Amino acid sequence: MDTLSSLMTRLKLEFLSNALDSLCEQASKQDQNYREFLEAVLSSEWAGRHQKGLEGRLKQARLPWIKTIEQFDFSFQPSIDRKVVRELAGLGFVERAENVVLLGPPGVGKTHLAIALAVNAAEAGHRVLFMSLDKLMTTLKKAQLENRLERQMQLLTCPRLLVLDEIGYLPMEPDEASLFFRLVTRRYEKGSVILTSNKSFIDWGEVFGDQAIATAILDRLLHHSTTLNIKGDSYRLKEKKKSGLLVKTPNKT
Repeated sequence: MDTLSSLMTRLKLEFLSNALDSLCEQASKQDQNYREFLEAVLSSEWAGRHQKGLEGRLKQARLPWIKTIEQFDFSFQPSIDRKVVRELAGLGFVERAENVVLLGPPGVGKTHLAIALAVNAAEAGHRVLFMSLDKLMTTLKKAQLENRLERQMQLLTCPRLLVLDEIGYLPMEPDEASLFFRLVTRRYEKGSVILTSNKSFIDWGEVFGDQAIATAILDRLLHHSTTLNIKGDSYRLKEKKKSGLLVKTPNKT
């Protein structure tokens, strides 16, 4: 191993070693001075480290798929305030440990926006975790049965951003509502939560099976939060209509 390779290994410049030859060639063609070359070298190493870190954070996030804000079709959902979404994409709400609640019927893009914001957070270096409500409840109840609920609560409190999808599709049992309340309380003013729900807030008493606990949950979630109420047609139904899978049945006379 030559001296330069040895130094890069000792300094743990794992990405620079593969890019060094091309960087030297680029420096020669562009007649870069020492400062410009050093900047290019360090930028290459940093880009590699950032990409590796991002890939790790996205893997830990357990996102069902990758979506971005740019991929969202705002023209199909004119009820959404683009300015609000742009502000959320700036991640100020994560820095302030505030919450985001996305309400609307199935298929209007709630999960897309939630995932896109989660991807932004991961790109910014934040630890993120995505879970459906069903998965969350299964995880918490299993931990409770195995006498490790406190440890599981700690694990769910650690991510800077926790995305909870599909609140309200199935009613909760009293013990599930209690566990959900404990989690929300643990994260209150410590970490951000993004929730998606097909139920309006007035129906959350029915979702949680208890109006008092629903009120307590909403009190903590909405104290520092942004709510987007999406009104519109389903993207999935739109695509089926385009492909001819959904057609109107003519009236028989």
